[in-house]
Amino acid sequence: MSHTRNDKLNSFRRVSMLTVIAVYFLIWVGGVVRSTGSGMGCPDWPKCFGSLVPPTSVEQLPDNYQEIYLEKRLAKNERFVATLNKLGFSETADQIANDKSILIEEEFNATKTWIEYVNRLIGVVIGLLIILTGYKSLSVWRMDRRITIASFAALILVLFQGWIGSLVVSTNLIPWMITFHMILALLLVGLLIWIYHLASLSLGSSKIRVKVPAKVQWVLVVGIVLMLVQIVLGTQVREQIDIVASSLGNMLRDEWISKTGAIFLVHRSFSLVIMAVHVLFFIWAFRYTLRKSQINLWSQVLMALVILEIATGIGMAYFGIPAFLQPFHLLVGCMITGVQILLFLQLREQQELSLKYN
Repeated sequence: MSHTRNDKLNSFRRVSMLTVIAVYFLIWVGGVVRSTGSGMGCPDWPKCFGSLVPPTSVEQLPDNYQEIYLEKRLAKNERFVATLNKLGFSETADQIANDKSILIEEEFNATKTWIEYVNRLIGVVIGLLIILTGYKSLSVWRMDRRITIASFAALILVLFQGWIGSLVVSTNLIPWMITFHMILALLLVGLLIWIYHLASLSLGSSKIRVKVPAKVQWVLVVGIVLMLVQIVLGTQVREQIDIVASSLGNMLRDEWISKTGAIFLVHRSFSLVIMAVHVLFFIWAFRYTLRKSQINLWSQVLMALVILEIATGIGMAYFGIPAFLQPFHLLVGCMITGVQILLFLQLREQQELSLKYN
């Protein structure tokens, strides 16, 4: 492999890895936005209160600012409802059209506004990094076209994610829209990790071939599916907590969990199933792979993250849902999914190498 080719691939890998880290940082910031109730800190999108730099006091806004931005959001929602009807999602369109919570316009809060504004700025940085990733991928087109195609697919996904983010704001944080927004973020992480993995393969970074039984890969697939279900369950728990917190005037935090009902019990019990599956995967990965190999090392990271995720969940359940733990719990859950995807790709690579050379 030529020195120039190595340089191009290494340069692309650095950018793609930086983008993955930035997306995870954005997920954490998004968790901070949610835990502080700052999602509607900016009532419009992409600007914030009609400006590139938001105000710092209510005196900088017109007296009827709430009516102004409510009218803008409703107009956008009407267009969204019309689009959904054309696409055949009439039930969802009716749900949005008849949701009275959308009519609630929050009062200006400088802290919440700037938290949401910082969240958007980070989103812009990630957009630029995705563009840079696409640009860098052009130089490796001849080495592996999948890298370039996937990089531009990531760019399209980011644009779609931005549009969905604007709808999250215009629909006043409808819960299922927030969940969909989260799933898209996970999809973006998975796509970026795959891009990074492809670049690593082009560099020939995996030189050690070990025959790993198919059952190791399959138990990991089960773990991925269970983790995705758990994340969705977690968003539903969060939705119930939002309802309970609102009914209690955002006070009596120690009582929030007890009032969430069966969904929390399912979420909590499900974590034990996830732990059992990952313990099995860890044992098999330790048994069938070489010490200090990438699969072995990443399986240790995965196990540590699963334990940490359960620990933060216990912390929230028994200590009144501390606000600082909420975004951390979300971040660790998303990191688990990312490591799972990376391990799946590495295991599949080993399987393909075994078939090729045996």
